[in-house]
Amino acid sequence: IGAFLVLMPFMLQQHQKSVEETFMLLQGVSLERSYEDWQLRQTRWDCAVFVLLWLGAVGSTALSHHFANDGLWTAQVALHFLLTALFSCVILSLAYSAVFVCRSLRIMVDAFCCDVVQTQLGDVAHIWNLTQAVLRKASTAVESSLLVLCLVLAISVPLFLVDVSGLAGASAPIPSLLPGLLVTCGSLYLLFLAAAVSEQCAQVPALINAISFGDGTDRVRQFTVDYITSSAAGFYVFDMRLTTERVVKFIYVWCLVVMGVLTRLAAA
Repeated sequence: IGAFLVLMPFMLQQHQKSVEETFMLLQGVSLERSYEDWQLRQTRWDCAVFVLLWLGAVGSTALSHHFANDGLWTAQVALHFLLTALFSCVILSLAYSAVFVCRSLRIMVDAFCCDVVQTQLGDVAHIWNLTQAVLRKASTAVESSLLVLCLVLAISVPLFLVDVSGLAGASAPIPSLLPGLLVTCGSLYLLFLAAAVSEQCAQVPALINAISFGDGTDRVRQFTVDYITSSAAGFYVFDMRLTTERVVKFIYVWCLVVMGVLTRLAAA
């Protein structure tokens, strides 16, 4: 179900075009501000994490089939293995594309904070305005992908709990549960990384307020701090600012709802 939901954004040509434009925009900003090497190193680490998650999902699927069928691979088992490998690859690939955008945005904000010390105070608000515009455009480009991955995460939690109860007496329950758990970890990784962009933007006013730009600049500095604070920059999903607090609340409330429903069903 999750894989078919993930394919929905790719059906929209406008969405695909917007994502491609965002990738080019982030690449151009990294070249202009000279942090492309920094961005490349960080995104390579993210790519390695998602490759390991996919390999773990594929390996655990193969291991569970090996234990469940005593090493005998039938055509049905092979088909299930291939579909699991394909669908997990689709979900994790979409998650990584959004992770690439979020990581690039975090590095862009870090670069702004590093350069602000050497920037004229009168230019800080203008540079932040450009940074904020890139933040909104990039978050708008991947917001539908992030929403679909949230739906995948919401669906996977009750299915995971059902699998736990159904595989309680199985010979190898842990390998059977790992594929869905690893794909879920990829979605959670994306959610917290996107929320970290907003948290990082919220710390910029305090940084600028702590920097001394020389005598007679206190009034302009206060105006700049107020402007950045009122801009409320961050990662937005359909005009809602995504923060770590909201992500934790979403996970907590959804787990409570699922546990409550499953408890009622078990008692019935």
